[in-house]
Amino acid sequence: MWFKNVIFYRLTDSFSYTQEQLQQKLQEQAYTPCKSQELSRYGWVSPCRLLDDMLAHEVHGMTMIAARKEEKILPSSVIKDAVSEKVAVIEQEQARKVYKKEKDQLKDEVILDLLPRAFSRFQQTTALISPSQGWIAVDASSHKRAEELLSHLRGTLGSLPLTLPDVNQSPSAVMSNWLEHNETIPDGFAIMDECELRDNVMEGGVIRIKGQQLEDEEFVAHLEAGKRVTKLALGWDEQIKIVLNDDLSIKRLKLTEQLQEKMADEAAEDEVAQFDADMVQMGLELAKLYPALIAAFGGEAQRP
Repeated sequence: MWFKNVIFYRLTDSFSYTQEQLQQKLQEQAYTPCKSQELSRYGWVSPCRLLDDMLAHEVHGMTMIAARKEEKILPSSVIKDAVSEKVAVIEQEQARKVYKKEKDQLKDEVILDLLPRAFSRFQQTTALISPSQGWIAVDASSHKRAEELLSHLRGTLGSLPLTLPDVNQSPSAVMSNWLEHNETIPDGFAIMDECELRDNVMEGGVIRIKGQQLEDEEFVAHLEAGKRVTKLALGWDEQIKIVLNDDLSIKRLKLTEQLQEKMADEAAEDEVAQFDADMVQMGLELAKLYPALIAAFGGEAQRP
């Protein structure tokens, strides 16, 4: 159940819901399958498959929630062909031209006709809420997907004051400096063997490096030529490995062998207990990582 991606959001006000209160709110907008004439549905589900009714799963002051999105798959080519057939029949039988407004009406009719037979595509997004730490972490590969969950949560609760982290120093410039001057890397972080560089002058100029020592002269020359780091693989506290983007989002979070061995030694026999143990361990790592990231880039910015 470990997140593969992490986008942190800072809570700008207290999150004071108890598990019972949050459970009740989420239940009001729990996921239900699409009806025959619906294109999509979005609602809350249990983050733990063995606890179907538990929509807000709390352990040690942290709460995990999950949302499911269902979308009916209607290929545009299928819709286009069906509309073209209807247009051809009308033009032939009625000897007249079919214009855009009528085509749009035909398209709506085609979609309504196809929806009951369409397959569904499902996507689940999970978030971890840590009120004591003041953040929400969303397992999403894009801000659009994370914002979709948070927007639904905001609608469920009525309000949800939060913002993306804002730091005093440019993450891109700081990460570039880490590679040029290895001794500037903050304690707890270790540079791995992967990064992405972008040219600030030539738009679209990108260099991706993987499986190489990032201290090589050839690589450093790119930095000296003005390129800047936009993605960097890092180790954190000998527990997890991440790829950090210059917007502070995290991709490809993985456990180190050391942490995997530790967790294997402490594995629980009960699956729900193991879920709780994994959730606590992940929460602890994120609780250490978030402030370390903010500090690494000059602390949180105080904007007017």
